Amino acid sequence: MAKNLDVINLFDIYGEMLTQKQQDFICYYYNDDLSLAEIAENEGITRQGVRDAIKRAEAQLFAFEEHLGLYRRNETLKSGLEEIGELIKLIDEINRKTILSREINDATSRISTLTQMMGE
Repeated sequence: MAKNLDVINLFDIYGEMLTQKQQDFICYYYNDDLSLAEIAENEGITRQGVRDAIKRAEAQLFAFEEHLGLYRRNETLKSGLEEIGELIKLIDEINRKTILSREINDATSRISTLTQMMGE
């Protein structure tokens, strides 16, 4: 099984919605980098049983994302905040080169503070 960065990201968001055993298997496999055989030996089950449990957990994580879309929304939010940050820099640059408005400077400063708070 190829390790999938999407699974790790989805697990960070939806991991608590899995059973404790599913959480453990995902953590062993993705975070602790244990092989299927190592997990099977530690848990006293077959390698195939571990593989099936991980595949079911992965499928549930993707189903949660399909229904709830929290990861997608978070990525969209991050992208939007980055774009707002770039636009703030552009507005500040234009303001310095042209009218040097204190109101514009104060507004861009406040927008910058708000976007930083939203990105935390």
